[in-house]
Amino acid sequence: MAPDAHIRIDGRAGRITLDRAQALNALTHQVCIDTLAALDAWEGDERVRLVILDAVGQRAFCAGGDIAYMHAAMQRDDPGAGRRFWHDEYRMNARLAGYPKPIVSFLHGYVMGGGVGFGCHASHRVVGESARVAMPECAIGLIPDTGGSHLLARAPGRLGLYLGLTGARMGPGDAIHAGFADHHIPEADWPPLIAALCADGDVRRLDQAALPAPDSPLAARAPAIDTAIDAAFAPSGVAEALARLAASPTGWAQDAAAALRRASPLCLVGAARVIASAEAAASIQSALRQEYRWTWRSLDQGDFAEGIRAQIIDRDHAPRWAHATLFDVPDAEVAAMLAPLGADELTFDADTHDTDTEEPR
Repeated sequence: MAPDAHIRIDGRAGRITLDRAQALNALTHQVCIDTLAALDAWEGDERVRLVILDAVGQRAFCAGGDIAYMHAAMQRDDPGAGRRFWHDEYRMNARLAGYPKPIVSFLHGYVMGGGVGFGCHASHRVVGESARVAMPECAIGLIPDTGGSHLLARAPGRLGLYLGLTGARMGPGDAIHAGFADHHIPEADWPPLIAALCADGDVRRLDQAALPAPDSPLAARAPAIDTAIDAAFAPSGVAEALARLAASPTGWAQDAAAALRRASPLCLVGAARVIASAEAAASIQSALRQEYRWTWRSLDQGDFAEGIRAQIIDRDHAPRWAHATLFDVPDAEVAAMLAPLGADELTFDADTHDTDTEEPR
């Protein structure tokens, strides 16, 4: 069987190429472990001046984590398997974000959930014209994770709440506008650019190759739509945001309201809380720690099992969420999902520079 990722040194570059095109390059636990090992090995290797992340196939850079693996773990009543996966994936996310050498990611097609965690914490993020970037976790009974709350919290204004709660997809212009990518380079130009990066390891080539980001619905209408999003998602609660969106005649607001109605009420409230915590936190480690508390519990609590059933397994798209409406979600339940895990709390190796010791408030 072919490996799920090709990891090698190519000239002056360490290269990690995801290779599960038939599964939209969904991340496996082994890829997370192997990526951590490669990053550790390359940090002190003088041959490696930069790291390149890319993927085979035309449809996706990475459409997320291996949900089928998580479902199988829940079916055999083995939540520990999913927790170990997330533990190593989140450590990988932090390592990518704090790596001392340049990391260049080439983002095309679907870049969602775990794909955002794999590619969008890199120091140099190249986005192509086919890219569709999103954090759609609330629709499957989870919250934005893999460090996604850290990115969402740093988007302009209240844009991160809009993206994290609705799961709205961003084109290349949107992704740059929201802070999920840095450079727009046509995908036809990637092979010679990657070859040149491997030859000399000079990341200045990215600035030379980049073009202005193409227009897309979000970026093209900024700042007008940003102002509208800020008003809709004012810090007064998700239920209030839904009411404002439902009352608006604009198409984007009606689409956003429909997305909120489909998502897990528990996870919408939890996601808003986690994004707010990430906004106040000093590091990606704090954001990942908060996310891990929720995902650790989600394997035997909350709405994740039902979300996977409805969206991935049975595909009836009729989830029976634990709470019927946003008003039914008790604050105490959200607080319990985000409470410290004690001995099971997510920790990071020293090489991730985990210097943020205060809990987000």
